[in-house]
Amino acid sequence: MSLDGTYDDGNIFAKILRGEMPSARVFEDEHVFAFMDVFPQARGHTLVIPKHSHARNLLDEEPAVLCELILGVQRVARAVRAALNPDALVITQFNGAVAGQTVYHLHFHIIPRWEGVAVGRHASGAMADPAELKALAEQIAAKIS
Repeated sequence: MSLDGTYDDGNIFAKILRGEMPSARVFEDEHVFAFMDVFPQARGHTLVIPKHSHARNLLDEEPAVLCELILGVQRVARAVRAALNPDALVITQFNGAVAGQTVYHLHFHIIPRWEGVAVGRHASGAMADPAELKALAEQIAAKIS
């Protein structure tokens, strides 16, 4: 899909926000929802999405929403760091299919990295164990301040 298009209210993240699909919730406030990626590139891979948005990507979003969203990303990233003690964090966001975007609801990835541990490919590999994701979500959520 290109950078331009119409928001699909049936995308997986919209369904998660409406409670139609399950997720391992890490954090939620009035502006953002954070949950574990079911196809993680690394242990602790977390997604942060705006709750009240129909933006497909960063270029579509209103500045006021972006302000609250990036504050939520920072808050969750700090919790991932505190909970899992990675050597580094990758914080990324894709815009368009060629860039790697697979879900057309604006979202950020927080991916913990450890020296010598390979990262998985985006949107590939096996689905993670839901019980493990729930445990990781609880571990990270406990560090939200």
